[in-house]
Amino acid sequence: MRILTDSSNVLFLFAFTLLSVMCPAFAARPNILWISAEDINAHLGCYGDPHAITPNVDRLAAEGIRYTHAYTSAGVCAPCRSGIITGMYQNSIGTHHMRCNAVLPGWLKPFPVLLRKAGYYCTNNSKTDYQFSSPPKSEIWDESGSKAHWKKRGKEQPFFAVFNFTGCHESGIASESKYKAVTSGLADNERQDAAKLTTLPPYYPDTPVTREDWKRNYELITAMDSWAGKLIAEVKDAGLYEETIIFFWTDHGVGLPRAKRWLYESGTHIPLVVRIPGTRAGVVDRQLVSSVDFAPTVLNLAGVDVPSHLQGRAFLGGDLSAPRDYVYGARDRMDERYDIIRVVRGSRFRYIRNFEPLKPYYQYMNTPEKGATMREIRRAEKEGTLTEIGKLFSASRKPVEELYDVQEDPHEVHNLAGNRKYAEKLKDMRTSLAQWQRQIGDIGLIPEAEIEIREQEAGSRFEILNRKGVSKKFLERLVASATQASEGIEALPILLKVLDDKDSAVRYWGVTGIGNIGKKAGGQALEAARKAMKDNSPSVRIAAARAVARLGKPEIAIPLLVNELKSEHQWGRLAAAIVLDEMDEEARPALKALQEAVKKPQPNKYIVRVANRAVNDLLGTDNRVR
Repeated sequence: MRILTDSSNVLFLFAFTLLSVMCPAFAARPNILWISAEDINAHLGCYGDPHAITPNVDRLAAEGIRYTHAYTSAGVCAPCRSGIITGMYQNSIGTHHMRCNAVLPGWLKPFPVLLRKAGYYCTNNSKTDYQFSSPPKSEIWDESGSKAHWKKRGKEQPFFAVFNFTGCHESGIASESKYKAVTSGLADNERQDAAKLTTLPPYYPDTPVTREDWKRNYELITAMDSWAGKLIAEVKDAGLYEETIIFFWTDHGVGLPRAKRWLYESGTHIPLVVRIPGTRAGVVDRQLVSSVDFAPTVLNLAGVDVPSHLQGRAFLGGDLSAPRDYVYGARDRMDERYDIIRVVRGSRFRYIRNFEPLKPYYQYMNTPEKGATMREIRRAEKEGTLTEIGKLFSASRKPVEELYDVQEDPHEVHNLAGNRKYAEKLKDMRTSLAQWQRQIGDIGLIPEAEIEIREQEAGSRFEILNRKGVSKKFLERLVASATQASEGIEALPILLKVLDDKDSAVRYWGVTGIGNIGKKAGGQALEAARKAMKDNSPSVRIAAARAVARLGKPEIAIPLLVNELKSEHQWGRLAAAIVLDEMDEEARPALKALQEAVKKPQPNKYIVRVANRAVNDLLGTDNRVR
């Protein structure tokens, strides 16, 4: 395959611009087929994986462009899919928390709406998971469901069709029955020998159990490849292969611990292959691509004007902007647990900022805990048999900053953030992250309970930080206070000052930072936190109670937390339950309230999950709830 350098990128893009104008196949609007899959990294033959059995995707890559640096904006499906369908970062439009339902601004239309207006027949088969209910699917798609197909379009009508393979989902690895159902059609020579797999990551215990999960991952991918081949064959059989642009991509990394839900290479690096009829074949493109770039790219290829508000950039077609220097990503609430993490990925280095470093890497969450690999990690933790690399991710807290040379350290296990040799790179990527957060209006820095409150006034979540009247200075204060909250005792004077800020989201980070410092913060901080327990914001009150408990006065904090378990704000209830769960034995006086929270109906199941976990820890039981 020919590898594109920076100069040949320019030549290729210029050549494609000419083709888009001159080639008969593109004189009319091209058909566009999206073949997508869930929960896999680039474990494909065309990406050099020695165990992959993926002839159909490999053939597509041999006839098209294979992108080596494509990344998703989140390590989990729903947040990143909301970014894909809108062309805007999930932590800008308020779709960043897993299983939320955001209100979008009226002018923000999912890009298939624009394609339909331009005459395209748009189908989706069949996953949505967009995290908003308006506009409805009927406005976005001509048809969306298990029977949706481009074949139902009008005569001579161009199509944009999406087909999504669900068989690679983490449940396909975790569930014996689903794994067998998905892979039932594989031949003997398409099966893997778990003992011979050489690509098992070093942060997993190397046991037959984890190897079985790793084997299943490969076999599910092979089943996906067969499915993809049938979709491509349908286009060929219809005589449309030379009139159809085909994309193959996945939503995020492999559905195993420290990959799915995480912002490492294992969670965000995705395969991306694009075949464009009439252009050069076997091209390897090293430009940085984000999943938020998919929407403007499709619009550009279809000859539809790309709205100026989109935060992604077109990477194919004519009139392209300069390639990216960095791609960005975010992790926020994953089911029942919050962990605010942001990532910047350049061509070689990855920078991660942990805004809640006191939380462990492997917070207890019902869904991933069911997986065999996660159970093996828990077993090894208990037995003390983890490797040194395994111990890194079973630590009780995380570093504030992580920096990895992905070229030299592909598994990202050697943190360079404290290495003076990389001080300039660290500073550059840290600065770039803060600039991006201010630019997009990173609503993930506002507590979820506050988002629900402010959404009603602003009209949409995006407009909370981006409507007229929101000053740049406020965004700067918000990003700065969130950053300072993890900087330790040195930041205490600033954090105390922040408690007087007029905005509750900024005050939240001030008191959170005081709680992060703990008893070293001293008496002045304790009094300030006690005062903040009377704040008019539920998020500030709960964070203040956490701080008071960490400053040595849990008996003062618990009554407030128990009261917030009954709050009118559902995400305030969840936040209070999380604080009590993290208090361990100190939360025993709240045991009855936690038990009541498990038994009584709640606004969402996550409150019940966390309360139940806290009860189990206090009673020494393991009675899980769904």
